[in-house]
Amino acid sequence: RAMTWLGEKENAFFLGQAVGCPGTGMTTTLKSVPSNKLWEMPVAEDMQLGMSIGMALNGKVPISIFPRWNFFLLATNQLVNHLDKIPLMASPSYTPKVIIRVGIGSERPLHPQHQHIGDYTDAFKLMTTNINIIRLDEPEQIFDAYSTAYESTKSSIIIEWGDYYSEK
Repeated sequence: RAMTWLGEKENAFFLGQAVGCPGTGMTTTLKSVPSNKLWEMPVAEDMQLGMSIGMALNGKVPISIFPRWNFFLLATNQLVNHLDKIPLMASPSYTPKVIIRVGIGSERPLHPQHQHIGDYTDAFKLMTTNINIIRLDEPEQIFDAYSTAYESTKSSIIIEWGDYYSEK
């Protein structure tokens, strides 16, 4: 429901791996989003977040999807040194916004090993000062988190549990 709602927004676009084609549990949440709003990306996380920041600087609201925290680590430079610092370096009226969707990798029914299941929520809260960071622990939180992120003037990281797609 949240992705469909965001997909109806004229300025919202989705980018990431398995956005325009199947590949992760997150893919199925995008089935009602118009295909012209789904931008399939190569495995280049730093570039993906850099592109997202560029889109936001041009008035778009990118929903940048990283299926696993472990891979989002590769975009930490863009997050910590650029997106988080823009409000400190620019005019207060110049606040580009990116909604970052990150997954904690599922462990069931098959454990993918430890490089796929990290939860770095607390670490990223310590590294950023101008980013809303919300971990979704219950399905009832989903729509409110994404609608609040869209309405906010700040960028947001919204964290989802991969195991919950089949369990909750």
